[in-house]
Amino acid sequence: MDQTLRQVGELLLGSIPTILFMLALWGSYAVLVHKPLTQVLSDRRSKTEGAIERARADIAAAEARTAEYEQRLREARIALFRSQEERRQKAVERRAAMLEEARRRAQDEIEKARAAIEQEKVAAQERLQADTSNLAAEIVRVVLEPGMASSPAGGAR
Repeated sequence: MDQTLRQVGELLLGSIPTILFMLALWGSYAVLVHKPLTQVLSDRRSKTEGAIERARADIAAAEARTAEYEQRLREARIALFRSQEERRQKAVERRAAMLEEARRRAQDEIEKARAAIEQEKVAAQERLQADTSNLAAEIVRVVLEPGMASSPAGGAR
């Protein structure tokens, strides 16, 4: 057993430089590779997450701008419809005013025509009255005159 312990001791003694080399290698790896690699990965993760957060913020801002644009578009459409309705209402009012003016002028023309017809009627009645008197006198003259001219002095016929 002594020999086994001595062999184990020699193995351990022979493995000390390997152990020291492994520790130096592990320390070098930790300082030269692991820490920079961990730092790069954490920077990459923060940049990636930051980019994702910025993208989310940009998407939210774009959605807000889109909503604002749609709201302004709705307001512009409403304003346009109001403007069209006002113009239509003004056109209706103008048309109603023009119709009322045309009716008023037509009524004035009718009144003038009625007055002219009434004057013509009065003039025609006066002419008829005068003609009636003249015709009555003519009829009397014609009826009475032939009897007087052809009747003998004695009145017998």
